[in-house]
Amino acid sequence: MKIVETPEGGARVWRVSVDTGGWKERNDLFSEIVFAVGGEVFARSADEFVQDVEQYRGHYLSGKGPIFALYETVKAIVDVEAREGRYLTDREAALVQGIRRRTFVMFEEQLQREGDPGADPTIAAG
Repeated sequence: MKIVETPEGGARVWRVSVDTGGWKERNDLFSEIVFAVGGEVFARSADEFVQDVEQYRGHYLSGKGPIFALYETVKAIVDVEAREGRYLTDREAALVQGIRRRTFVMFEEQLQREGDPGADPTIAAG
């Protein structure tokens, strides 16, 4: 989830959809998030947020095209790590992080073209 300031000084809450990978407005969760009511709530840096969203999308979504080919590349790298019972090497980790930054931008740009008001590819630049 992300909380975004509105031009009027308010806030909008967006939650990534497990069905589409797009953003669903969930302002009803604002108090729960801000006041950490009933669950784990923690702040993430922009890069951590991007990595988390792309890990989520890569795990739950399937499809065709360049974004999904890149998700499969990340999955193959991570699968080798798990199969070999080791951590990613520095080079592998950098590759996975770079791919996820790229897929985040690609996915968010696609969402913008489709009219998703919660899409923001500029987060990956932060």
